Amino acid sequence: MDKVVEIERIDLVCEVNNTDHHTLQNSVDRLIVRRGQPFTITLHLRPGTHFQNGDNINFIAQTGPMPSVVAQTKAKFSLSRFISRSSWSATAETSDSTVSLTVCSHPNAPIGVYKLILDQGERIGLGEFVLLFNPWCKQDSVYLASEAEMEEYVLSQDGLIYRGIPKRITVLPWTFGQFEPGILDICLQILDESPNYISDAALDCSERRNPVYVTRVLSAMINSLDDKGVLVGNWSDDHEDGVKPTVWKDSCSILQQWSNDGCRAVRYGQCWVFAAVACTVSRALGIPCRVVTNYGSARDSNGDLVMERFYNEFDENIANDSIWNFHVWVENWMTRPDLALGYEGWQASDPTPQRRSEGVFCCGPAPVRAIKEGELTFKYDIPFVYAEVNADVVEYIKLRDGRVFKMGGSTTEVGKSISTKAVGRDEREDITHNYKYPEGSEEERRVYEKANHHNKLAQAGEEPGFHIKIKVTPDMQIGSDFDVYAELKNNTMVTKSCRVMFYAQAVSYNGKLGETCGLGEFTEMNLAPTEGSKVTLRLEYAEYSKAINQDRMIKLVALLIDAETRDFYRAKKTIILDGPEIIVNILGVPKVGQNLVADLALQNPLPEPLENCVFTIHGANLTDGKPITHEVGTVGPKEFVTAKVQFTPKLPGQRKILIDFASDKLHNVETYENLVIYE
Repeated sequence: MDKVVEIERIDLVCEVNNTDHHTLQNSVDRLIVRRGQPFTITLHLRPGTHFQNGDNINFIAQTGPMPSVVAQTKAKFSLSRFISRSSWSATAETSDSTVSLTVCSHPNAPIGVYKLILDQGERIGLGEFVLLFNPWCKQDSVYLASEAEMEEYVLSQDGLIYRGIPKRITVLPWTFGQFEPGILDICLQILDESPNYISDAALDCSERRNPVYVTRVLSAMINSLDDKGVLVGNWSDDHEDGVKPTVWKDSCSILQQWSNDGCRAVRYGQCWVFAAVACTVSRALGIPCRVVTNYGSARDSNGDLVMERFYNEFDENIANDSIWNFHVWVENWMTRPDLALGYEGWQASDPTPQRRSEGVFCCGPAPVRAIKEGELTFKYDIPFVYAEVNADVVEYIKLRDGRVFKMGGSTTEVGKSISTKAVGRDEREDITHNYKYPEGSEEERRVYEKANHHNKLAQAGEEPGFHIKIKVTPDMQIGSDFDVYAELKNNTMVTKSCRVMFYAQAVSYNGKLGETCGLGEFTEMNLAPTEGSKVTLRLEYAEYSKAINQDRMIKLVALLIDAETRDFYRAKKTIILDGPEIIVNILGVPKVGQNLVADLALQNPLPEPLENCVFTIHGANLTDGKPITHEVGTVGPKEFVTAKVQFTPKLPGQRKILIDFASDKLHNVETYENLVIYE
């Protein structure tokens, strides 16, 4: 019988292994490795003990509450001469009283917390390690060839999220913080709190080898409608019992609150918050991920891929279909062996709860190429995402007497300027071409028909006799009074009598209308052939300040009625009021452990005081994992406010400090500064 190897102590060599596995930012004292890539630990033997490769030495690596070889949650392997990249394997090098043991996991092994056991008849625990997906491994289904893309989509702890409207895209800097202390454990906890794990833990842990499965679980667990998920959605203006979605600037605060509060859902989130948290969890687990914004995002309630919108005279949408000014989801990078070749790569996944998929509020992963090609039968949820970016719009007006008139429609209103942060740069990358062919091209129409869409709305006979459009000035800062214009043009060959109604209404980013904040007179006029005219609407702060919310969006609508034919034509435009600029100056030497000061200044643009004014700064490895707030009290009309906020960098490298200003009347004033921190 072979002599049992006696071990005095075990060194998991965490710092070296974690550096090799791109997990050093997680921890230096805990072994966190990626699948399909070797790691080496050191066994210190007791005096007199020898370790020989021929000995009866076997190993077990296991994860989950019910490890099973059949389910691939348990692996048994012995020492070999060479490391295998396609199965669990181990090699050993001996030197006096130490053994360097190199272990490599299967590139398709389930992710999770593992125990490594030395089996010599009696079993000795060698330690625990966390196994993650590995974008650096060619055999892993999340393999990403570009080092720059891995830096952006796996390792970067901050990013930019795009909101607003296509002609006025706004930037929200966000701290993902996937390597902040404790976040990885919370991400694994999310998987353990899912209904799939609770109903069949053995099967769930086995399925965690598949990023398609994990992504779908995360899509369900980031929202809380079916489970003990992370976030509660709230699209109303009532957030008294929680946090306004616009207040969040980082994912860690949300994840920590969820975990610390016994997995009780955090109140509240909206689409960009759901997507940002999903991005954090995906990157933490090793799945490349990016946040994507779609402008003019359709919500097709009946699945017919056509947005039929009915309005009354005051532009109130009285149908179930709706178009959000913008909507945010994520894309995850992976292969799709369950589908035909060619549909690997970016997969759209939407954690915002909008509809049930297989009985659960989740969406995706949907191959982006399948969306572009109109392959609606592929998994998962292609029709819903296709409609979000490609639905046709047909619009009707319903008068009080019940009569319905068709106002026209559009094949281009939905799915514009689809955006994500560029790789390695603080710039917007337009990825609309990934989701759809150019509007009006033969390919776009071919896909449209393949997706069982209606043909383009016939323009002949439905082209309006008048043209009406809305013009605005570039200077539209909150606090100011300004004019907007409805321009009319009679392109017919006869004189036309018409009436024009022009008004403004507060609106949220998801298209929900608020109070009217500007209403022009019902103007009557005659226009000769080729003659144009202009109607002016004055928007005054005293009125719109009572109607708008933190989105600072106003919807302008001009309704034109041909007095003779009773035809209706309409123009609309959503504007975003400019907020004030935060002026930032970073004082001090940017070195680890050296105090820096963010010297901040801002001018109140309003003709009234701001109360409860607060500056907040936040940054990964800059503010000790939590926001730093600085209260500045009351700021008078048009007055400047200044603050100096101190912070201390913890780690070297490229960093981003996020700055936010909030008050009782002015929110969502944000900026950021890039810093290079030196040792």
